[in-house]
Amino acid sequence: MIDHIKKYFPNLSPAQYSQFEQLTALYPEWNEKINVISRKDIDNIEVNHLLHSLAIGKFIEFKPGSEILDFGSGGGLPGIPLAILFPEVHFHLIDRIGKKMRVAEAIATAIGLTNVTFQHGDSGECHDKFDFVVSRAVMPQPDLVRLARKNVADIQRNALPNGIIALKGGDLQAELHPLKESTEVVDIANYFDEPFFDTKKVVYTIV
Repeated sequence: MIDHIKKYFPNLSPAQYSQFEQLTALYPEWNEKINVISRKDIDNIEVNHLLHSLAIGKFIEFKPGSEILDFGSGGGLPGIPLAILFPEVHFHLIDRIGKKMRVAEAIATAIGLTNVTFQHGDSGECHDKFDFVVSRAVMPQPDLVRLARKNVADIQRNALPNGIIALKGGDLQAELHPLKESTEVVDIANYFDEPFFDTKKVVYTIV
């Protein structure tokens, strides 16, 4: 059941809803073999992981043809849910842990995603340019900016300037202080009602 996704994204196609439904079965199935999501949390896959990833899609609607890098994607979050949401956008997922990338690739193949590519390696091994870099609680924002700014393209094609969009939680004041002039923080509770999102943020840094 993906009632929460249908509630907040009511205009998706039957094919997109089917892909999200499949994710709610595939992630728990794969998690039994390779731990990509906390086993304590796998029962909350729809809200805590899929919907959380889709908060980026509430913050910005990527234009068709955009190129997005999912930095430290792990098992494919937020990249795979966003690739379902934006089928005309290309997502490149990179992670240094090969077995997690294999899970992400297997899941994407199983649901028929064709707008994703995968790279097992360190971020320094990715030299391509993207409109945005997205990330989900991988590292402090200043470190993420330092490592990923080389991957942000100069040419603009979206409503917001190119940059880095991260999903984070908790008190971010000290972490974001060095970036305060170039960073915007949005409460995900502005988009979604569930209590899980009360402390969750979208953090956007222009680089």
